[in-house]
Amino acid sequence: MRYFIELSYHGKKYHGWQNQPDAISVQEVIEKALSTILRTEIAIVGAGRTDTGVHAKQMYAHFDTEKIFDSSALTYKLNSFLPNDIAIHAVYKVANDAHARFDAMSRTYEYWIVTKKNPFHIHSAHTVYKKLDVSLMNEAAKELFNYKDFKCFSKTHTDVKTYICTIEKAIWEQKNEVLIFTIRADRFLRNMVRAIVGTLLNVGLGKLSITEFKKIIESRDRSNAGTSVPGKALYLTEVSYPAETFTTHE
Repeated sequence: MRYFIELSYHGKKYHGWQNQPDAISVQEVIEKALSTILRTEIAIVGAGRTDTGVHAKQMYAHFDTEKIFDSSALTYKLNSFLPNDIAIHAVYKVANDAHARFDAMSRTYEYWIVTKKNPFHIHSAHTVYKKLDVSLMNEAAKELFNYKDFKCFSKTHTDVKTYICTIEKAIWEQKNEVLIFTIRADRFLRNMVRAIVGTLLNVGLGKLSITEFKKIIESRDRSNAGTSVPGKALYLTEVSYPAETFTTHE
């Protein structure tokens, strides 16, 4: 039987979502907790993989087991077992062919910027002390809708077969003291959001024009784009699925 887990985590202590041989990951910690509670080896598959230090306000993963359990009770036990920086919100019984990664229709990320020193955002936002032209950054962000190939924003030497993504939303908004960039797409390449933000910041700082921003995308060359901003200010905020994914399955 297959189950989906809905969860969130603060990424500061983890080397990303995905299991790694010599570093602790969110996936590893959850797998150990599940395996201990269900008393059988459990492997989970996430909706995506976040990089070192990146947070998730909403993440999904699936696992298979023959064990019978109450979903609410398992949620409670997992939260008791897991560290405080990982929270399980729900466990859902799903169809046996439901897939946390491949069934996801879109993913949404936020990137947080503050423009002055703030002790409460040391581990949650990226500080940019120079004045940013947010209006120009939003003009540049709109250009993302006109392209599909985002190789210029992808980490190099990855094993992806295609650099094609459909961006559905890309906007900068000031929310109290935090400037938030929200981006939604059907899929993301490794390091893509952080590279886009770094390049848009160059636009906001007057280092790049809109025309130059477009030329960077068309070049398909990562070395032309901006520096990747730190992972600590990046949040996976939503993973969306077809409604039937969470229809009760007996």
